[in-house]
Amino acid sequence: MTKIFRSMIAAGALACSLSLTGATATAGVGDLLVAPTRIILTNGRGTQVMLNNIGDDEATYRISAELRRMTPEGKLEDVATPSEAERMAQEMVFFAPRRVTLAPNQPQAVRIAARAPQGLPDGEYRVHLLFRAVPKPRAVEDRGSGEGLSFKLIPVYGVTIPVIVRFGQLEVQAGISGARLDTNGDKAILVDITRRGDRSVYGNLEVTKPGEEQPIAEIRGIALYTEVAKRTIRIPVRGDYAGSLSGPVRITYRANNNDGGGVIASADTVLQ
Repeated sequence: MTKIFRSMIAAGALACSLSLTGATATAGVGDLLVAPTRIILTNGRGTQVMLNNIGDDEATYRISAELRRMTPEGKLEDVATPSEAERMAQEMVFFAPRRVTLAPNQPQAVRIAARAPQGLPDGEYRVHLLFRAVPKPRAVEDRGSGEGLSFKLIPVYGVTIPVIVRFGQLEVQAGISGARLDTNGDKAILVDITRRGDRSVYGNLEVTKPGEEQPIAEIRGIALYTEVAKRTIRIPVRGDYAGSLSGPVRITYRANNNDGGGVIASADTVLQ
C-alpha cells in the first residue's frame, strides 16, 4: 500500500532519515512525493528518482548528498569525520539536477549514477540523498522602534533516501536469535538480527504461529547497514490478535517483493 510519510526539521536542523518498505513507496517532503525511497546501483548501473509536487503552490527543493551512519539502535546519525570508504562514496555518486522548482502536479526526474575510481576495492558504498524544501522569502516586518528584535522559525521539510552502490560479488549472512516478549508498553516481540559479510541487508520481519493464517506480528523496512553487525528489533503484535503470545513461533526476515521476496533468515523458537 502506498503511503505518504511526513517529516519536519526546523530551520537548518538535521533532516529525519527514513527506512521505508518498498521501491514504489512514497515519502512526503511537505507536498513533495519521492519514489523510489531506496536506491541500489550495481556495478555502475544508473537510475532515476521521480519527484512530484502534489501541493497547490509552486515549490522549490534542494537536493544534496549526505553521509549517515547507522547505530546499533538503528538510528542514522550525521558523519562528522568520514572514513575512506564514506569519502569515496560521496565522490563517486553523481546526480542532477541539484535544485528543482515544481509547479503543482509537475513531475521531475533526478538522474543518479555512480562512477567508480580506478582501483576501487569491491564493496558496498552508501550516501543519502536529502530532499529539502527551500522556504519562500518573506517580507521583513517593521515592528517600530523600541520593540527590540524578534525571530520567527520557519519549518523546513526534508527527507533522506539511501543510495547504495555495490561493486563486485558481495556476500552476506543474516541470523535471528534471542526472541522474547516485550514486557514494556503495548504487546510486542523483541528479536536480535545479526549480519555478517560485506553488504547490507534490508527486508520485513514477521512472526507466525501454528493455527494462525496471518502473522501475529510484523514490521517492514528493517535494514542492517555494513557498519552494524547486530540490531534488536521490536515487532508490534497485530492489534486484533487476542490469543496467547507464548508457545512456538516462526520468525522470518524476508526481502521485499521488489527485491524478490526471498527469505533472508528464519528461526523457529518458543516464546515464554
